Amino acid sequence: MLTADLPPARSLRDQVHPDEWAARVQLAACYRVFDHLGWTEMIYNHLTLRLPAHVCGGEKHFLINPFGLHYSEVTASNLVKINLKGEILDGSPWPINPAGFTIHGALHAHLPDAHCVMHTHTTAGVAVACLHEGLQQTNFYSAQLHDMVAYHAFEGITLHAEEAPRLLASIGQKPALILRNHGLLAWGQTLAQTFAILWTLQRACEIQLATFSMGGPQAAIPIPSDIAAQCTRDSLQFSPHHGAGQDVLDALIRQIERQPQATRFDV
Repeated sequence: MLTADLPPARSLRDQVHPDEWAARVQLAACYRVFDHLGWTEMIYNHLTLRLPAHVCGGEKHFLINPFGLHYSEVTASNLVKINLKGEILDGSPWPINPAGFTIHGALHAHLPDAHCVMHTHTTAGVAVACLHEGLQQTNFYSAQLHDMVAYHAFEGITLHAEEAPRLLASIGQKPALILRNHGLLAWGQTLAQTFAILWTLQRACEIQLATFSMGGPQAAIPIPSDIAAQCTRDSLQFSPHHGAGQDVLDALIRQIERQPQATRFDV
Protein backbone atom coordinates (compact mmCIF):
# COMPACT_ATOMS: atom_id res chain seq x y z
CA MET A 1 0.00 0.00 0.00
CA LEU A 2 1.29 3.46 -0.86
CA THR A 3 1.87 5.82 2.05
CA ALA A 4 -0.67 8.18 0.46
CA ASP A 5 -3.43 5.55 0.39
CA LEU A 6 -6.43 6.19 2.59
CA PRO A 7 -7.07 3.91 5.58
CA PRO A 8 -10.00 1.51 5.20
CA ALA A 9 -13.25 3.37 5.78
CA ARG A 10 -15.97 2.21 8.15
CA SER A 11 -19.56 2.68 7.05
CA LEU A 12 -21.84 4.60 9.37
CA ARG A 13 -25.02 3.78 7.47
CA ASP A 14 -26.37 1.43 10.16
CA GLN A 15 -24.85 3.32 13.10
CA VAL A 16 -26.59 6.69 12.80
CA HIS A 17 -30.15 7.98 12.64
CA PRO A 18 -31.65 7.67 9.12
CA ASP A 19 -32.04 11.46 8.95
CA GLU A 20 -28.37 11.92 9.81
CA TRP A 21 -27.42 9.43 7.12
CA ALA A 22 -29.56 11.31 4.57
CA ALA A 23 -27.80 14.54 5.54
CA ARG A 24 -24.41 12.87 5.21
CA VAL A 25 -25.18 11.58 1.72
CA GLN A 26 -26.50 14.97 0.62
CA LEU A 27 -23.45 16.84 1.90
CA ALA A 28 -20.97 14.31 0.50
CA ALA A 29 -22.67 14.63 -2.89
CA CYS A 30 -22.28 18.40 -2.70
CA TYR A 31 -18.55 18.07 -2.05
CA ARG A 32 -18.30 16.05 -5.27
CA VAL A 33 -20.30 18.72 -7.11
CA PHE A 34 -17.85 21.38 -5.94
CA ASP A 35 -14.98 19.24 -7.21
CA HIS A 36 -16.78 18.81 -10.53
CA LEU A 37 -17.19 22.60 -10.82
CA GLY A 38 -13.53 23.25 -10.00
CA TRP A 39 -14.32 25.05 -6.76
CA THR A 40 -11.73 23.15 -4.71
CA GLU A 41 -8.67 24.58 -2.97
CA MET A 42 -6.55 21.47 -2.42
CA ILE A 43 -7.75 20.16 0.99
CA TYR A 44 -8.98 23.53 2.25
CA ASN A 45 -12.33 25.33 2.53
CA HIS A 46 -15.52 23.85 3.91
CA LEU A 47 -19.15 22.99 3.34
CA THR A 48 -21.04 22.31 6.55
CA LEU A 49 -24.55 21.10 7.26
CA ARG A 50 -26.32 21.31 10.59
CA LEU A 51 -28.10 18.13 11.58
CA PRO A 52 -31.82 18.13 12.48
CA ALA A 53 -32.43 18.95 16.14
CA HIS A 54 -34.27 15.68 16.79
CA VAL A 55 -31.16 13.75 15.73
CA CYS A 56 -28.97 15.65 18.19
CA GLY A 57 -31.18 15.72 21.26
CA GLY A 58 -31.93 19.39 20.72
CA GLU A 59 -28.27 20.40 20.54
CA LYS A 60 -26.56 21.93 17.51
CA HIS A 61 -24.31 19.43 15.76
CA PHE A 62 -23.02 19.78 12.25
CA LEU A 63 -21.07 17.86 9.63
CA ILE A 64 -17.76 19.07 8.22
CA ASN A 65 -15.15 17.62 5.88
CA PRO A 66 -12.27 15.60 7.33
CA PHE A 67 -9.13 17.75 7.20
CA GLY A 68 -6.62 16.11 4.90
CA LEU A 69 -9.01 14.74 2.29
CA HIS A 70 -9.67 16.24 -1.12
CA TYR A 71 -13.30 16.99 -1.95
CA SER A 72 -13.24 14.08 -4.41
CA GLU A 73 -12.50 11.75 -1.47
CA VAL A 74 -15.31 12.86 0.83
CA THR A 75 -18.00 10.27 1.54
CA ALA A 76 -21.07 10.10 3.70
CA SER A 77 -19.22 8.01 6.30
CA ASN A 78 -15.99 9.98 6.55
CA LEU A 79 -17.69 13.34 7.12
CA VAL A 80 -16.98 14.43 10.70
CA LYS A 81 -19.77 15.28 13.16
CA ILE A 82 -18.85 18.03 15.63
CA ASN A 83 -20.56 20.23 18.20
CA LEU A 84 -20.32 23.98 18.70
CA LYS A 85 -17.13 23.51 20.72
CA GLY A 86 -15.46 21.81 17.78
CA GLU A 87 -15.45 18.45 19.56
CA ILE A 88 -15.59 15.36 17.34
CA LEU A 89 -18.67 13.30 18.22
CA ASP A 90 -18.58 10.30 15.89
CA GLY A 91 -15.18 8.80 16.66
CA SER A 92 -13.73 9.97 13.36
CA PRO A 93 -9.99 9.32 12.96
CA TRP A 94 -9.73 12.53 10.94
CA PRO A 95 -9.11 15.98 12.43
CA ILE A 96 -10.98 19.14 11.43
CA ASN A 97 -9.50 22.41 10.24
CA PRO A 98 -9.71 25.01 13.07
CA ALA A 99 -10.12 27.80 10.50
CA GLY A 100 -13.25 26.09 9.19
CA PHE A 101 -14.73 25.61 12.62
CA THR A 102 -14.27 29.28 13.59
CA ILE A 103 -16.36 30.61 10.71
CA HIS A 104 -18.89 27.83 10.32
CA GLY A 105 -19.39 27.25 14.04
CA ALA A 106 -20.20 30.93 14.59
CA LEU A 107 -22.86 30.94 11.89
CA HIS A 108 -24.43 27.63 12.89
CA ALA A 109 -24.53 28.75 16.52
CA HIS A 110 -25.98 32.23 16.10
CA LEU A 111 -27.99 32.36 12.86
CA PRO A 112 -31.15 30.25 13.31
CA ASP A 113 -31.60 29.75 9.56
CA ALA A 114 -27.96 28.89 8.87
CA HIS A 115 -28.48 25.16 8.45
CA CYS A 116 -25.85 25.08 5.72
CA VAL A 117 -22.70 27.19 5.24
CA MET A 118 -20.39 27.12 2.21
CA HIS A 119 -17.04 28.87 1.80
CA THR A 120 -14.76 28.98 -1.26
CA HIS A 121 -11.47 30.48 -2.46
CA THR A 122 -12.17 30.43 -6.20
CA THR A 123 -10.02 32.67 -8.39
CA ALA A 124 -12.95 34.85 -9.43
CA GLY A 125 -14.30 35.06 -5.88
CA VAL A 126 -11.00 36.03 -4.30
CA ALA A 127 -10.28 38.50 -7.11
CA VAL A 128 -13.55 40.36 -6.56
CA ALA A 129 -13.00 40.19 -2.80
CA CYS A 130 -9.74 42.09 -3.37
CA LEU A 131 -11.43 45.02 -5.13
CA HIS A 132 -12.20 48.19 -3.18
CA GLU A 133 -15.75 48.24 -4.58
CA GLY A 134 -16.24 44.49 -4.35
CA LEU A 135 -19.09 43.08 -6.42
CA GLN A 136 -20.64 45.70 -8.68
CA GLN A 137 -24.14 45.82 -10.10
CA THR A 138 -23.14 45.28 -13.71
CA ASN A 139 -24.33 41.83 -14.81
CA PHE A 140 -27.27 39.46 -14.94
CA TYR A 141 -26.11 37.48 -11.90
CA SER A 142 -25.14 40.34 -9.60
CA ALA A 143 -28.56 41.83 -10.36
CA GLN A 144 -30.17 38.77 -8.73
CA LEU A 145 -28.30 39.47 -5.48
CA HIS A 146 -29.60 42.98 -4.83
CA ASP A 147 -29.23 43.82 -1.13
CA MET A 148 -28.21 40.21 -0.39
CA VAL A 149 -24.42 40.63 -0.19
CA ALA A 150 -22.52 41.62 2.96
CA TYR A 151 -18.81 42.34 3.41
CA HIS A 152 -16.38 41.50 6.20
CA ALA A 153 -12.95 43.11 6.56
CA PHE A 154 -9.90 40.87 6.37
CA GLU A 155 -8.43 40.02 9.79
CA GLY A 156 -6.02 37.30 8.73
CA ILE A 157 -6.54 33.54 8.84
CA THR A 158 -9.82 32.85 10.65
CA LEU A 159 -8.40 30.95 13.61
CA HIS A 160 -9.38 33.27 16.44
CA ALA A 161 -12.75 33.01 18.17
CA GLU A 162 -12.78 36.73 19.01
CA GLU A 163 -13.41 37.48 15.33
CA ALA A 164 -16.76 35.68 15.41
CA PRO A 165 -18.87 38.56 16.84
CA ARG A 166 -17.47 40.94 14.23
CA LEU A 167 -18.13 38.41 11.50
CA LEU A 168 -21.75 38.01 12.61
CA ALA A 169 -22.18 41.79 12.82
CA SER A 170 -20.89 42.09 9.25
CA ILE A 171 -23.32 39.45 7.99
CA GLY A 172 -26.46 40.69 9.67
CA GLN A 173 -29.15 38.69 7.87
CA LYS A 174 -27.61 38.77 4.39
CA PRO A 175 -27.10 35.24 3.01
CA ALA A 176 -24.13 36.05 0.76
CA LEU A 177 -20.84 37.29 2.18
CA ILE A 178 -17.69 38.55 0.54
CA LEU A 179 -14.76 38.12 2.90
CA ARG A 180 -12.49 40.93 1.77
CA ASN A 181 -9.12 39.78 0.40
CA HIS A 182 -10.23 36.24 1.19
CA GLY A 183 -13.16 34.64 -0.64
CA LEU A 184 -16.88 33.96 -0.81
CA LEU A 185 -19.37 32.54 1.67
CA ALA A 186 -23.08 31.70 1.60
CA TRP A 187 -25.52 30.34 4.15
CA GLY A 188 -29.12 29.20 3.94
CA GLN A 189 -32.01 27.17 5.28
CA THR A 190 -31.14 24.16 3.13
CA LEU A 191 -28.09 22.84 1.35
CA ALA A 192 -29.71 23.42 -2.05
CA GLN A 193 -30.67 27.02 -1.24
CA THR A 194 -27.16 27.75 -0.02
CA PHE A 195 -25.72 26.25 -3.18
CA ALA A 196 -28.01 28.39 -5.34
CA ILE A 197 -26.89 31.55 -3.55
CA LEU A 198 -23.20 30.68 -3.78
CA TRP A 199 -23.44 29.61 -7.43
CA THR A 200 -25.06 32.93 -8.34
CA LEU A 201 -22.44 34.87 -6.38
CA GLN A 202 -19.63 32.89 -7.99
CA ARG A 203 -21.09 33.39 -11.47
CA ALA A 204 -21.48 37.13 -10.83
CA CYS A 205 -17.81 37.31 -9.86
CA GLU A 206 -16.73 35.36 -12.95
CA ILE A 207 -18.64 37.69 -15.27
CA GLN A 208 -17.30 40.77 -13.48
CA LEU A 209 -13.74 39.43 -13.78
CA ALA A 210 -14.22 38.90 -17.52
CA THR A 211 -15.92 42.28 -18.03
CA PHE A 212 -13.28 44.26 -16.20
CA SER A 213 -10.53 42.51 -18.17
CA MET A 214 -11.92 44.22 -21.29
CA GLY A 215 -11.66 47.77 -20.03
CA GLY A 216 -11.90 48.05 -16.28
CA PRO A 217 -14.85 49.09 -14.09
CA GLN A 218 -15.48 52.23 -16.13
CA ALA A 219 -16.31 50.12 -19.20
CA ALA A 220 -19.12 48.18 -17.48
CA ILE A 221 -22.75 49.22 -17.86
CA PRO A 222 -24.28 49.78 -14.39
CA ILE A 223 -27.67 48.25 -13.63
CA PRO A 224 -30.09 50.65 -11.88
CA SER A 225 -31.02 49.62 -8.33
CA ASP A 226 -34.73 49.37 -9.10
CA ILE A 227 -34.08 46.95 -11.97
CA ALA A 228 -31.72 44.88 -9.81
CA ALA A 229 -34.30 44.78 -7.02
CA GLN A 230 -36.88 43.53 -9.51
CA CYS A 231 -34.48 40.87 -10.79
CA THR A 232 -33.95 39.64 -7.24
CA ARG A 233 -37.71 39.49 -6.63
CA ASP A 234 -38.30 37.68 -9.92
CA SER A 235 -35.56 35.10 -9.31
CA LEU A 236 -37.19 32.05 -7.72
CA GLN A 237 -34.08 29.93 -7.26
CA PHE A 238 -33.44 31.11 -3.68
CA SER A 239 -36.98 30.56 -2.37
CA PRO A 240 -37.64 27.43 -0.27
CA HIS A 241 -41.19 27.55 -1.65
CA HIS A 242 -39.89 26.95 -5.18
CA GLY A 243 -37.33 24.24 -4.47
CA ALA A 244 -34.50 26.68 -3.71
CA GLY A 245 -32.06 25.25 -6.23
CA GLN A 246 -32.79 21.58 -5.53
CA ASP A 247 -33.49 20.81 -9.19
CA VAL A 248 -30.17 22.31 -10.28
CA LEU A 249 -28.24 20.49 -7.56
CA ASP A 250 -29.96 17.20 -8.40
CA ALA A 251 -28.96 17.61 -12.06
CA LEU A 252 -25.34 18.14 -11.07
CA ILE A 253 -25.37 15.14 -8.75
CA ARG A 254 -26.66 13.00 -11.62
CA GLN A 255 -23.66 14.16 -13.65
CA ILE A 256 -21.37 13.03 -10.84
CA GLU A 257 -23.07 9.65 -10.63
CA ARG A 258 -22.59 9.10 -14.39
CA GLN A 259 -18.83 9.57 -14.20
CA PRO A 260 -17.37 6.05 -14.43
CA GLN A 261 -14.08 6.97 -12.75
CA ALA A 262 -15.68 8.63 -9.72
CA THR A 263 -15.64 6.83 -6.38
CA ARG A 264 -19.00 6.58 -4.64
CA PHE A 265 -19.95 9.28 -2.16
CA ASP A 266 -22.96 7.50 -0.62
CA VAL A 267 -20.91 4.97 1.37
